[in-house]
Amino acid sequence: MTDNLEHHRHHEPSNYGMVSAPHGPETGADHDHLPSHMPLTGASKEAEAAIFDPILHPTDLYTPEGVYWADLPFGQQMKFNTAVDNEEVKKELATFWAMVKHDPLSPVGWYFKNAVLPGAGLGLEGYVLFSIGNLTPLFTAVWPECWKTYKVCNKQWTYAVTYLEIVGIIIGQILVGFVGDSYDAHSFFARDKLILHSIGRRWGLIQDALIMFGGLLMLTASWGVTLNGWVICYALSLMFYSIGVGGEYPMTATAAMENATGSGKVSTREDRLHRGRKVTMAFLMQGWGQFFNQAILIVLLLIFHHSGNPPYSLVSAQWTYRVSFAIPAVGTLWLVYYRAYKMPLASRQLNAAKKRAKVTGYDIQSLKLTFKYFTPRLIATAGSWFANDVFFYGNKLFQSTFIAAIDPAVTKSGNVMTGWLWNFVNIAVSLCGYYLASFLIDNKFVGRKRMMQLGFLMDFILFVVPAFHFNYYKSIKGVHAFQAMYFLSSFFNQFGPNCVTFLVAAEVYPTPIRATAHGFSAACGKLGALLATVLYNYFSNQVKFYFVPWFGLAGMLVTWLFLPDTTGLDLKEQERRWMYLREGREAEYHGIAVHPRHLSLWERWRGAGKHYNPELDREDQVKDLRREWEFRQTEKGKDEADLVDIDDLQFSDDVHNHFLSTSNAGGLRNGSSGEISNEKSAVN
Repeated sequence: MTDNLEHHRHHEPSNYGMVSAPHGPETGADHDHLPSHMPLTGASKEAEAAIFDPILHPTDLYTPEGVYWADLPFGQQMKFNTAVDNEEVKKELATFWAMVKHDPLSPVGWYFKNAVLPGAGLGLEGYVLFSIGNLTPLFTAVWPECWKTYKVCNKQWTYAVTYLEIVGIIIGQILVGFVGDSYDAHSFFARDKLILHSIGRRWGLIQDALIMFGGLLMLTASWGVTLNGWVICYALSLMFYSIGVGGEYPMTATAAMENATGSGKVSTREDRLHRGRKVTMAFLMQGWGQFFNQAILIVLLLIFHHSGNPPYSLVSAQWTYRVSFAIPAVGTLWLVYYRAYKMPLASRQLNAAKKRAKVTGYDIQSLKLTFKYFTPRLIATAGSWFANDVFFYGNKLFQSTFIAAIDPAVTKSGNVMTGWLWNFVNIAVSLCGYYLASFLIDNKFVGRKRMMQLGFLMDFILFVVPAFHFNYYKSIKGVHAFQAMYFLSSFFNQFGPNCVTFLVAAEVYPTPIRATAHGFSAACGKLGALLATVLYNYFSNQVKFYFVPWFGLAGMLVTWLFLPDTTGLDLKEQERRWMYLREGREAEYHGIAVHPRHLSLWERWRGAGKHYNPELDREDQVKDLRREWEFRQTEKGKDEADLVDIDDLQFSDDVHNHFLSTSNAGGLRNGSSGEISNEKSAVN
């Protein structure tokens, strides 16, 4: 398609060193423009369809006839989505092969950039927090009078090690979730460098890393005049560290999702097809953190004790646990640097959303509207996370107890290394669950909701069966089946609720309140972990298996009733619906965000999808794009500081020309030459 533009000759620039708005510094080439004979009535209906259909009806969501994939009969849905997925697989394999041919190590660099760096904070969380379950048997073996018989240590303080860890996480999740949604729009230039006064996502990420670094220093140096004093210092240091860990949940989820999505109104195919994978790839670093913690503890014990067999000396135990905390402190310090200097635009989507809504500080109106429209979703994300963490944290923090139940020889021998090696198996199985979840979470026939329900159901079955036949499964005849069920429960916990809760708690909420909602949901989850932590100290092993399964059943039911399935939903469309809700025009929104496929059962019962109408929505989408285009034209007239938050919103020449030619904004015409200016850009 020709651009129908007139192009000027090159000339020498006349304003060297000056930065002019809206077109930027002069380069010597005049901007392209529409000729004066371009009619103001715009394109014909056919031409308009050719301009807007690629934007409004992308081929990964709509058929050539303009039918949304979820409106197709089931058989055609399978055919359409399979074709889209196969095309994407071929494209990614071709890209991977091209990267390998160019540089065999480039895929490693890609993975480091897209998974390791975004999930580094959660990797550190997995390393440190789950080390508590690994270190407890070592402490018990070396200081039994403190950790087993409680003769010299206060029993409640030894229990408080795990209590305070979870309390710290809850504080961080709520506090940093609030901070992450706050924004001060004031900006200025200082020493020729743009300075943004904002807290938001970026400061939340930096703050988390700083707190975790300080906490690791405290854990490494924790000491006391008595053993009980050391336990108190250890518990408080862990609580401080956990505040930073708690903040990682809302910050990592929102940053990974919004960096994939961008701040503009036009989404990308990458976001639509791989948003879930991008977030869960960051989250699964939690599993690698557990892996490296266990590996490093094994190596350190062999170095300082010269074997894995008891009895263990006080010196070897001290060196093992202190060096195991010192190692991640180095990585955390580097993380502070990276987030402070290499992530300047982490708050871009939040800032753009608040700029459009003319909001500074914390968006109280969005919080109220969230409770008005999305309370069932809060029940879903908070309730399912609560149920999951009874499983997950109870399993991890008391893993030595569970492993002793499935292999009694561990307790009899007192060999810490045997339990650690069993835990290695458990972590490996968990990592398989993490990765399979990442690969399938964007598949429309598996997706978020079905994956979570399956995980909850399998955890229920795998715990309820041994609960009622505990003595058999602890016997020689049944112990191998017991081991298999325990490890499979770890797999389905990752391939299901643990990964999905982390994703959907950010995905089903709008940008202005996303970190707060995620932090609240995660904090409710940690209340489940706290419940398990407190009660497990007083339950026998069999009672623990009686207690746990019912939370799997409850989580499955809450998910089925209250959680919408956002698999395949364009996240930009959800933001568009939020704009209508914020403006009090709920009944005027007819788009796919209220398609029954993307609403919970409860929302469908309440009639949230009654306004869905693809024909009316197409007209509204064009109007909304025009409004966004006009907003961008206005922003271009301001200084460059105002452009930083909307820079990724771009329109093709055809869209730009159409809006110019049908615009009543006479100010966009060049009065002296009868021409309409056009800044060339591209649509993703």
